[in-house]
Amino acid sequence: MNSSSLEGVVQMGKLVIHIAENGHSYELDSDEYTLVEVVQKILERVCGIPFNDQLLLCLDMKLEPQRPLSAYKLPSVDREVFLFNKARMRSAAPPPALEQVEIIDAPDPPLPSSSHNTHPLDDASDPALKALPSYERQFRYHFQCGHAIYTRTLAKYEACERLLQEQMVQERALEIARGNLDYFYRIVLQNYTDFVKCYLQQHRSHTSLLVNFGRDMEKLKSVRLHPSLQTANKKCLLDFVKEENLRKTVEDCSSSHRQFENKVSDFKKEFGDLKRNAEDLFSSKASFLVKDLDLAIKDHQRYINEQKSIMQALSKDVNTVKKLVDDCLSSELSSSLRPHDAVSALGPMYDSHDKSYLPKMQECDRGISDLLGFCRDKKNEMNIFVHDYMQKIAYLQYSIKDVRCRFSVFQEALKRQSDQFEHLKVVRGIGPAYRACLAEVVRRKETKKIYMGKAGQLAEKLAAERDVEVRRRDEFLKVNSTYIPRDILASMGLYDTPNPCNVNVNPFDSDLLDLDISDVDRYAPDSLMGLSLRNEKHGAMKTSLSISNDGSQSSDVEGTGVDFHEKYDFQESVEESELVEVAGTSKMEVENAKLKAELASKIALLCSMSTELNYESLDQSEIENMLRNATEKTSEALHLKAEYEKHLQSMLKVKQMQCESYEKRIQELEQRLSDQYLRGRKLSADECESISAVSTAKTYDHKPEVSGVGEMHAMEDVSSASSSLKSGLLLDHDKAQEGLGDSMTDSSIMLNPQLDSSMVDLHRDKGHPHDKEKKEALLSDAGMTAGASNMAVSMSQPADALSCEPGLNAKVCDSVAMELQNALSEKSSELENAEMKIQGLMDEVSKLGRELEISRNLLDESQMNCAHLENCLHEAREEAQTHLCAADRRASEYSALRTSAIKTRGLFERLKSCVLSAGVATFSESLRALAQSLSSENDDDGTAEFRECIRVLADKVGVLSRQRAELLERHSKAEASNELLTKELEEKKEMVNTLYMKHQLEKQANKEKISFGRLEVHEIAAFILNPAGYYEAINRNSLYYYLSAESVALFTDHLPSRPSYIVGQVVHIERQIVKSPAERGDRLGLKSGSAAAASNPYGLPVGCEYFVVTVAMLPDTTIHSPPS
Repeated sequence: MNSSSLEGVVQMGKLVIHIAENGHSYELDSDEYTLVEVVQKILERVCGIPFNDQLLLCLDMKLEPQRPLSAYKLPSVDREVFLFNKARMRSAAPPPALEQVEIIDAPDPPLPSSSHNTHPLDDASDPALKALPSYERQFRYHFQCGHAIYTRTLAKYEACERLLQEQMVQERALEIARGNLDYFYRIVLQNYTDFVKCYLQQHRSHTSLLVNFGRDMEKLKSVRLHPSLQTANKKCLLDFVKEENLRKTVEDCSSSHRQFENKVSDFKKEFGDLKRNAEDLFSSKASFLVKDLDLAIKDHQRYINEQKSIMQALSKDVNTVKKLVDDCLSSELSSSLRPHDAVSALGPMYDSHDKSYLPKMQECDRGISDLLGFCRDKKNEMNIFVHDYMQKIAYLQYSIKDVRCRFSVFQEALKRQSDQFEHLKVVRGIGPAYRACLAEVVRRKETKKIYMGKAGQLAEKLAAERDVEVRRRDEFLKVNSTYIPRDILASMGLYDTPNPCNVNVNPFDSDLLDLDISDVDRYAPDSLMGLSLRNEKHGAMKTSLSISNDGSQSSDVEGTGVDFHEKYDFQESVEESELVEVAGTSKMEVENAKLKAELASKIALLCSMSTELNYESLDQSEIENMLRNATEKTSEALHLKAEYEKHLQSMLKVKQMQCESYEKRIQELEQRLSDQYLRGRKLSADECESISAVSTAKTYDHKPEVSGVGEMHAMEDVSSASSSLKSGLLLDHDKAQEGLGDSMTDSSIMLNPQLDSSMVDLHRDKGHPHDKEKKEALLSDAGMTAGASNMAVSMSQPADALSCEPGLNAKVCDSVAMELQNALSEKSSELENAEMKIQGLMDEVSKLGRELEISRNLLDESQMNCAHLENCLHEAREEAQTHLCAADRRASEYSALRTSAIKTRGLFERLKSCVLSAGVATFSESLRALAQSLSSENDDDGTAEFRECIRVLADKVGVLSRQRAELLERHSKAEASNELLTKELEEKKEMVNTLYMKHQLEKQANKEKISFGRLEVHEIAAFILNPAGYYEAINRNSLYYYLSAESVALFTDHLPSRPSYIVGQVVHIERQIVKSPAERGDRLGLKSGSAAAASNPYGLPVGCEYFVVTVAMLPDTTIHSPPS
């Protein structure tokens, strides 16, 4: 990261500022009282961005120049400030320049030479020992080469990281700019959404008014006024308005409606372009550039690690060869390790350096160089991306500002359109208002009835209480007048009586129309509500709503079930005071009057709601929500209905199982009766053969009575069983089970065992009980047949006995026969009477069953009707209560807001007077006085908060006043010091000019200085004549610099003798090394003596490095020759 530390005023924190256009970062020393303007001036001097083109953003806040840093909680460690260049955001701004990366180049070390760095072992006789210093120099050279490569690679890698950090800073800057733009875009998008919603509602409403204007006019024309309301000019509802003016208004509204629609459509297209550009801008991010670069840098980290490992290996090898050399010098080499072994071990190490380590490091350096090029390209791409992105943001901000300015125009147009269509809304509101007025007439009439009835009821109640009091006083006087004299009682005032109370109600509502609730639909039909079109368009919604209501009502009715009477009785007991008979009317009439009044009230309420709530303004989503809610309610009601149906089916199954158990019990009892009957017949046949005449006579004397009694008991038990069975099946299953079980038990014990075979037929017929009346007839026939069979058996027994005893007296037989005939006639008559009674009872039971079924059906129907009426009334009451609560709540909110607004306006008026009346010097004192006066009043939380704000404002104004005085004083001092500084500046300018002239002279003198170090081209050198006759340069590094023969000739040709020294400017330097004479002679084909003289004219040792210098003469140079 490229960072610059700048000194601030107070060392209290670091303010980090990032430049968005290039990613550079700066740290400023500042404190919380530093003004943003000061920071901007420093940035203008450091980064070159003009003051007026700077835009500072911190998070979503814009830094204003006149505010201190503390207003933005700066300086802070976790907050960054981004600087944007406004000039770069303009459309005509040039693209950014290409990124330039400066890398400090580390030069390669010079080649190792034994002449420059001699070693004691260079003169050793052993070649192995002589090679060790050469290896040491080569290893050091390899280490220095590797270190130079590593330094360059590390510098390049750090440059890559710096470029990555700058791109990350640019990415964060784009996020800040995107967030700032997104904030304003969301505001304008919300404003646009609200505007479109209002416009669509208004558009649907106005379109409906224009399209249905003719229908509304025809509807008003078709509705005739009440005969009592008709006049010469007013026959129908259309006469309430002027038709010609309305038609002209319709034409104007239609034209304005079309124009406004066209303008809004154009505005929608423009905003659609803005929205599309904003979404494209928000979707484009620079994270992919930074991500790829970050991955590439992390991947190339292995090159640095590899170079580090190679450098460690080279350093280890240098230490190894140095140790060997040191051991050889100190003669501490072990006997096992000879110099030849050490040299042989160093050879492979040298090869690895030359062939592996150094090429590998160079390859890594090339990889990092490629990475640096890749980073530079990515940085340039990021700079272009940031440049284009900021220009797009500037364009979108301009578009958003333009759209926000146009919102006010469209809002005013919406209001103007609404005002223009108010006259058309009157046409649609006439019908509901007329219907509401008629319903109000009906409500007032019914309310008057109830009111007058309650007045009469009150009079009757007071009269009854007076009568009770009068009777009580008379009884008291009657009891006590016997003991107390009358005059004493009169003196006590005990003879007074309460006066009668007269309840008089002055007549009111005498001018009401003679209307009933049915006349409302007659004179103001439901079509005036304006719901017909809506119902035609959305019939499904109406059906769903009606289904849901019916489902809920049915579920309520079914859910209440048996508890309906209890609930109704409870509600009746709660409202007993309201449902009593008043003024000679019944409770039902009172309830009807109340229901009529409440129905009329709801009609009027619905009419008023229909004028306020425009159904055409509902959009498709709201209709879908209503349909969805209706569908959910319908499904819930159907679900409850299905659950209750399952409950009823389960109850029916239980009752069916009980009936089956009763039928099985009856079948078992019938089987037992038939078995007993068969056993009785068999037993009677056996007795006929064994009983004697005497026993037969006794049997004749006693048997008829016993059998008659048993038969009567059997008949009564059978009839009671059948009657109890029928009544149980018709009334209640639980009681039937108990009664039927008892009767069946009794019948099984008390029936005579001698029954007729008709019981078998009865058992066979009971297997198919398809009809209740058929079953009752079978049971009654079975009872009668059983009685008849018993009488037949009792009569057959004496006949058999007589036939078995032919010797008995004839008189006795005749008397017995007579007695049997008499008993038979009596039993027959009793049986006929019993049969008639049973038949009458069965007819009565069937009649009561039918009446009970009819009554039950009527009761169910009345319960359904009452439940339906109760639900309707309850819903209407709840709806009215909801609207009443909403109105009360809005009224309370309005009153509270109005009170708060009045109080706030009063406070601000006092603050305004305080601000206008006070001067600059006394402003803080005036504010403190205002805060003190507010503290003495009884106030609420708002006033206390306002007072606290005034107090804080007074404190801050006082601080600002003091700072203003201090700043004025500082300003005067600064002006004085500025004058002194101006004078000093003039003096300093003169001094600088003098010093500059002196510096130029010194610079000219420095150029003419003679170099005594390593000579370079264009430098001045001095050569002296040595004893050998050659000119040798004066050099402190003991290097061999000799003047060339051409230069010597140049300086000495015009002199009589050779000078002792020569001074000239170096123009060329030739480096040479002394060769051995043999090599020189072989190469040139010369003799050894001449070869030595030619290759080494200066007499230097073999292998020595020397330089031949060519110089030029200096201007104005005097050459001195030695004295002769």
